[in-house]
Amino acid sequence: MSRKLLEVNNLKTYFTTGEGTTKAVDDVSFSLNRGETIGIVGESGSGKSVTSLSIMRLIPDPPGKIVSGEILYYEKGKDKPVDLTQLSEREMRYYRGNEVAMIFQEPMTSLNPVFTCGNQVTEAIRLHQNVNAEEAKKETIDLFAKVQLPDPERVFNAYPHQLSGGQKQRVMIAMAMSCNPDILIADEPTTALDVTVQKTILELMNELRREIDASIIFITHDLGVIAEIADRVIVMYKGKIVEQGNVYDIFSNPQHPYTKGLLACRPPLDYRMHQLPVVSDFMDVEMKEDGSRIITEKAASIQEVIESVKIKPAETAQRHEDLYAKEPILKVRNLQTWFPSKRNFFGKPLDYVKAVDDVSFDVYPGETLGLVGESGCGKTTLGRTILRLQKAKGGEVIYNGQDILTLPQNDLKELRKDMQIIFQDPYSSLNPRMTIGNAIMEPMQVHKVLDNDKQRKERVVELLETVSLEARHFNRYPHEFSGGQRQRICVARALALNPRFIICDESVSALDVSVQAQVLNLLIELREKFDFTYIFISHDLSVVKFMSDRMIVMNQGKIEEMGKADEIYANPQKAYTEKLISAIPKGRVEDIKARVLV
Repeated sequence: MSRKLLEVNNLKTYFTTGEGTTKAVDDVSFSLNRGETIGIVGESGSGKSVTSLSIMRLIPDPPGKIVSGEILYYEKGKDKPVDLTQLSEREMRYYRGNEVAMIFQEPMTSLNPVFTCGNQVTEAIRLHQNVNAEEAKKETIDLFAKVQLPDPERVFNAYPHQLSGGQKQRVMIAMAMSCNPDILIADEPTTALDVTVQKTILELMNELRREIDASIIFITHDLGVIAEIADRVIVMYKGKIVEQGNVYDIFSNPQHPYTKGLLACRPPLDYRMHQLPVVSDFMDVEMKEDGSRIITEKAASIQEVIESVKIKPAETAQRHEDLYAKEPILKVRNLQTWFPSKRNFFGKPLDYVKAVDDVSFDVYPGETLGLVGESGCGKTTLGRTILRLQKAKGGEVIYNGQDILTLPQNDLKELRKDMQIIFQDPYSSLNPRMTIGNAIMEPMQVHKVLDNDKQRKERVVELLETVSLEARHFNRYPHEFSGGQRQRICVARALALNPRFIICDESVSALDVSVQAQVLNLLIELREKFDFTYIFISHDLSVVKFMSDRMIVMNQGKIEEMGKADEIYANPQKAYTEKLISAIPKGRVEDIKARVLV
């Protein structure tokens, strides 16, 4: 029997709108063997997700259409492969879910909020298998146990909003596995998950692949994740495959400058950098009149670029000596933020969730203090409580000698100019009906910064240019920008009031690693230029370590460990910190070699 399971030949998928035609997938060819995991990697807009949706025949028509090419599926027991592009929608329904299943990026939008999780999986089972409701329920509970969901009976009767992000993703995996498919397509299944949850999801998928003898197409923007799971790698850029090969060759000897850029822009763990390398350090792109691109290589090797931005240990030591000789700008003392979890008949709280529980620390002027931990550890609530966006139950937050928690409303409004926050989701942080220029100008109007709107508009244009956007973007709306550009807009808005202190709350967690590198570099550049003080909140310890001078590790509302970022990474004192560090995808060539050889 042929080992080949799927063959994609010269696939072209185009989208046609009033603005013209976008070649989302442009002449792509690759194959997938039985029992193999292929990683497809690239930035947003590279065509990796559209490739997977084309295989599933889920491209919305209009505006999208598979223009040409073959998607050949080699079904067990059949002499000839079937071309999925030639099937009617009714014929395709047999293969979709039954033979080729998909796990989507965002489980909350993939699961129906009005049905229980159990109901949704049993529906998928009954659609493809000839079983009754009782048998489907038993099979669903077995699947929930297989994907290591705690208390499968409870999850069966739970609605999606009652589960954590990692649990919802496990429900999606159970649904995809319910019909023992030959091919499992996983589209960014671990993006924005905690590193510990991500690690268990990757291990689970590997385990299930072996158990049901499936092949996986794993789509991600993070080559670190690819290093943990893939046998072969396909690198996509602007709808085309620029490089493909086995995972060890790609990591040890990348050929294309774009691949080098993706590998280099991940935050390192064993040394410090002034800034992260970005894709533009490795290549220049020139657009031709016919829409094609000429790519010119700029740097011969990754090491060459890294050496140019490395920080000497003596520089770090000097920076810390200067920082910690000053008086703290912020003192947090015994801070508590509790939420009622149970009330009596009269509404009196009987029990609490202690989101922040007796937390104390200092932050120094010009410092970046990292705050890291899993979802639910209290890090975001702590950030919001410091800014009085969340009511504290007790404690003190002293900023420049004033206790923020006891300030009258008028004084607090004045203090808002000094203290700003950049939220996790830039799209929900911006009003979709307001141009980005007005969104940045609005806080200036509220706080009467500058004399009139003409001066404010000039200031907004300056801020847009500061965050590498252009004056012509002033009158555009949020939906007209990419995720990375929207995050830059939120940074510009935070800068509008000339603050001294900024809290970055998971501000890069959902961005491509290449865009993430650009935003992190921007934040460091702004810190040096304007002498900002940051609290940088993230679940990704590698990002926190890159950004931070000192680091706080939080767990269940309390500080687990606190100290200099390099020292905590090199010598963690607590088992919880060790667990976080061990879960980071390292992407080391020696680890890949050991895994591939096994």
